[in-house]
Order: sequence, then structure tokens, then C-alpha cells
Amino acid sequence: MTTVTVEEPHAGSALKAGTGLMTLGAAAFMGYAVIFFIRNFSDSFLELGIGRAEVSVSKDEIQQFSPSLYDYVSHLHIAVSGFIAATGLAVVFLSWFGVRRGYVWAWIAAVAAPVLGLAVALPAHYPYGFDTIGHLGLIYLATAIFVIGAVLSGKALLDARS
Repeated sequence: MTTVTVEEPHAGSALKAGTGLMTLGAAAFMGYAVIFFIRNFSDSFLELGIGRAEVSVSKDEIQQFSPSLYDYVSHLHIAVSGFIAATGLAVVFLSWFGVRRGYVWAWIAAVAAPVLGLAVALPAHYPYGFDTIGHLGLIYLATAIFVIGAVLSGKALLDARS
């Protein structure tokens, strides 16, 4: 059996700390997706931080009004949670196994994936009043952790190229 050893470049503490924070932030995205998924099957049904103030009907009222609408919203919850988790997983691997080894392409991909997801998803929250801290707070926290890590590791990668 042949073993392949990948040598990590002489990564400074900034690169290691940055990739650790990127990985932690991406793992937090996955955690949010799990919460999102579980709430779909709970009595809450709606996403974390969304209640009567934002949506004037309950899970039961949605089911009574239109079982097919309930099924449709449920399928969207499941699909969105899957895409959030998949993005988080991809970014965990890109950060830990690519960026940490000094691959700039991995940094670009690891940063671009959540930026694209958030750029599409976040603006729709504000005009409809779904921008509660209970709903977006965990994503804001995960994003802040991720951004600090991306800045640290990005600077370390740029310094290494100089």
C-alpha cells in the first residue's frame, strides 16, 4: 500500500488561525442548517426566529388552509437546509484541506460559495420583516467568524506570495 504525504507549506499562525476560523464559521452554517431542518418537522414549523409577529398563521392553520401549500413550504425548508448544509460542508473541506495548505484557489472557492449564497438569500429578508436577530443572528455570527478567518488567511496567503 502506498501512502501519499502532503507537505503543508510553512504556514504561519495567521494562516492556521484564519483557516480554523473559516472552518468553524462553515461548520456553524451546517449547524444552522440542522436547526432549520429539524424545525420543519417540529410544532414550530417556521424557521428559527420567525413567529406570529412575522407570519400571522401557525403550522396548523397553514395545513388547514391549504395542505398542498404546507407541503410546498415544507419541501422548501428541507431543500434550503440541504443547500445550506452542503455549502457549509464544501467550505469546511476547502478551508481545512485547501486553504490551510496554502492553495489560493481553495481560498477563492471557500469565500465565493457563502458570499454567493448570502448575497442571494439575505436581501429577501429585509422587505418582508424576516430580518429578526432571532432569525439571522446565528448566520450573522457564523459569517462574522468566517470573515475574520478569511481576512486572516487571505492576508497570510498574500504575504506568502510576496
